[in-house]
Amino acid sequence: MIEKIIVKLFTDKALGLVLLPITPVSGGYLHRMYKVNTENGSFAVKHLNPNIMKRPDALGNFKRADALEKVLEDAGIPIVPAITINGSKLQEYGGGYFYIYPWQDGQTTDFYNISADQCRTAGSIQGRIHALAPAQIPKPEPEFSCVDWSGLTEAAFGHNPDIGTVIEENKDLLIYAENEMNKARAALPGIECIVDEDMDPKNVMWEDGRPKVIDLECLERGNPVSSVLQLSLQWAGATICNLDFAKLKAFFDGYLDAYDNGFRDYAVVFGLAYTWIEWLEYNIKRANGQCVDEAEREMGTAQVRLTVERIQYLFHMEDSIKRHLKRWLK
Repeated sequence: MIEKIIVKLFTDKALGLVLLPITPVSGGYLHRMYKVNTENGSFAVKHLNPNIMKRPDALGNFKRADALEKVLEDAGIPIVPAITINGSKLQEYGGGYFYIYPWQDGQTTDFYNISADQCRTAGSIQGRIHALAPAQIPKPEPEFSCVDWSGLTEAAFGHNPDIGTVIEENKDLLIYAENEMNKARAALPGIECIVDEDMDPKNVMWEDGRPKVIDLECLERGNPVSSVLQLSLQWAGATICNLDFAKLKAFFDGYLDAYDNGFRDYAVVFGLAYTWIEWLEYNIKRANGQCVDEAEREMGTAQVRLTVERIQYLFHMEDSIKRHLKRWLK
């Protein structure tokens, strides 16, 4: 079905005759990606998750991200923008929503082989993005998380008992992490800029040492302090529970060379690192059956286990990370 829809989409949008087969490729944890070869060249097609698109604010969020992507494109930030067709980047077709990109031959750096130089470069790119349109704003009302851990655990035991056990055994830690995240959000300064909180290593491609940022549909206006802390930890290895402090410092060095808003109290807002809590909640729901198909349910189950491990690791490393941030960022 998806192959037929993509063929018709390319025909109707005059992108060229599709040369079958259409090949599924790795495309992150939310949406489905395909490589499409045509007589005019190759493209990457992203089919947006139908469950995501059912959310009342989804379409508006994507359109806002598309407008911000154009700002980055015009500013010369190294990105791979979606192709604009009839004035729109987002294509609604055949009952679904799609982004179409020129195919890239570069490769993402896997989380186990990131160099300090790449961390510095990634930090610099993020700094350049934050420097485009920063603004001092009144201290914002924090968006507090309030996960119903008891309800999620009960539902998990009904649908996926193994996941229920994982959540039950770690409930105290998860409540602690959520509380720390909420306290950190309340402590954020009144700064706003363009942020891409999805700019982790899997969303930066490298070709001959040159980076290009992909998957920009999470662009929004947000707090740069939250964004840089979370992404610096991901680039430095927290995602694989193997943090390298030299890489963490390299990311911040690159970032601060490109953009410096004067904020230094990153240890005080360390709880932002526990934003994994929200990803965990989403994947518990997927593992419980709130998903498109069995493949997505299995992905949700796997991500629950991985995300709990990351939260455990961050808790184990919390004091050490805070000490380093205090020493570096005076």
